[in-house]
Amino acid sequence: MKVLALDYGSARTGVAVSDPTGTLARPVGTVERVGSDDGLRRLVQLVETEQPERVVVGLPLTLGGEIGEQAQETQRFVETLSGAIPIPVETFDERFTTTLAGQGGDDDARAAAHLLASYLQWLNNRLR
Repeated sequence: MKVLALDYGSARTGVAVSDPTGTLARPVGTVERVGSDDGLRRLVQLVETEQPERVVVGLPLTLGGEIGEQAQETQRFVETLSGAIPIPVETFDERFTTTLAGQGGDDDARAAAHLLASYLQWLNNRLR
């Protein structure tokens, strides 16, 4: 299953996509200001181009696992995105993906790729 992952941020959103088998994750790039009409339009075009079966958005829970302000903003974005594309959009705990992405290059896209790799591993374990 091909999956597209988003590391949401109001200024920049990292994007990663899996291969068609749902095995490998690769960073794609970033979309600026996805909360704006232009940003959302660019993201919808990317979804149309990549043709994933679902979109996964990192949910930045607090270290205690609670929903803070950033997670609430992310949930609002997920609702908007869900209304703009015809495939399922779900959230996945991303508390540690930005840290794992490291420094250099496109950190937002790399964080999305780490999020996607974690999600694919979780999904694979769940399906066994």
